[in-house]
Amino acid sequence: EDDSFYDLCDEYGIAIWHDFIFACGVYPSFNDDWMANVRAEAIDNVRRVRHHASLAMWCGNNEIEQGMMDPSWVKSVGWDDYHKLFRDLLGDVVAEYDPQRDYWQASPHSPGNELDPYDQTVGDTHLWSVWHGKEPFEWYRTRQDRFCSEFGFQSFPEPATANEFSAPEDRNITSYVMEHHQRSQIGNGTIIHYMLDWYQLPDGFDNLLWLSQILQGMAMKYAVEHWRRNMPRTMGTLYWQLNDMWPAPSWASIDWRGRWKALNYMARRFYQPLLISGVEDTGAGTVDIHVTNDTTADVAATVVYTVTDVAGKAITRGEIETVARAINNTHVTTLDLSEQLAEYTARNLLVYLDLMVDGERVSNNLVLFGRPKHMLFLDPQIDVAISAVDASNYDVTLTAQAPALYVWLSLPDAQFSDNFIDLQADQPVTLRVVTPAAMSVSDLAKKLDVGSLYHTYTTSS
Repeated sequence: EDDSFYDLCDEYGIAIWHDFIFACGVYPSFNDDWMANVRAEAIDNVRRVRHHASLAMWCGNNEIEQGMMDPSWVKSVGWDDYHKLFRDLLGDVVAEYDPQRDYWQASPHSPGNELDPYDQTVGDTHLWSVWHGKEPFEWYRTRQDRFCSEFGFQSFPEPATANEFSAPEDRNITSYVMEHHQRSQIGNGTIIHYMLDWYQLPDGFDNLLWLSQILQGMAMKYAVEHWRRNMPRTMGTLYWQLNDMWPAPSWASIDWRGRWKALNYMARRFYQPLLISGVEDTGAGTVDIHVTNDTTADVAATVVYTVTDVAGKAITRGEIETVARAINNTHVTTLDLSEQLAEYTARNLLVYLDLMVDGERVSNNLVLFGRPKHMLFLDPQIDVAISAVDASNYDVTLTAQAPALYVWLSLPDAQFSDNFIDLQADQPVTLRVVTPAAMSVSDLAKKLDVGSLYHTYTTSS
């Protein structure tokens, strides 16, 4: 990367897992001249960036050990030649020129057992059974990996980005233009496969794009929250991927224009140092409440749970004092809602979770007993109140008359303090909006779009 990348990571405290540039193929490590060239290039780059505090580790390659499980790969380059490059040459370069940093010979990699890159007991894993394997999202909860360094899910860019490369007649995901921008052969079909598992079929092109982002965010949230609850066994995750090189449906959480997808907002919440989450058991009628603490100190906190119906009527509420253990997960309680579930059914119940520290809400979450597509949601009738802070900063207060899921604000190139949030009935939430240019409150009110899950299947776009 350019030197400015490392400088910015140093400044903002972003740790770098640094791959050498070998991936997904075999290399002629039996050729001495080629190996000498690799050694010179590796030394040059290690010496160039080793002074950066943000550099956490070096990794020899991406997915080559995984590929070596294919007999055709081993016919081209055997394990002995593989080790010459990725265990010996690169490992020796790091040991000599950057000895204070760890070297990891491949990703995924299982130390002591290279023939099983999916070993859940050691090393790191790349998991694609959700997406490529079409496993349901629930599959993530069966995994007890130590560090999942690659997993992901696609979504489309938002309408403003898609409109930049498509004419009105192209705005169908099966059009020539849209399929040309989809570089995964299974991409569009896989998005729709999972969308129909979780959500009602969206109404119109724009709503389909937005709902794909919600689906992507929910997939990654489902996985990451599980692995964070699995601390201290699972101690890290890296989702694929952050950004895009061109405008397209992809695994990125920030699109080509720099516009945040739903996943990027959700990731900021599900990667918070203090996280509250819940695991539903519809058969038993219970919710296990967990608090995950990534900080180095125990934290005294209050867990607040609120159970409502789809109209927003409070059914039960409670508070639990707890101590979230440092660098660990704390199972706070098992909430028994079997009676409420029997009376109201899974299609009518929502369980809101809030984590309070010193009177301030630091994390919140929502648990459903059923698929969102089967919930009996009502029109949330979201009220929008806008007040100007200055010429380009505005506070937007959202109030829903009924529970509203994944509420988002949309204004091309604006910045939002948060987005794709869940609203409880009659509980206002204020978001800060920074507009790309100064405008009046009345102009912002005309241009600002507000959407929610309910609107994706009841409002044509």
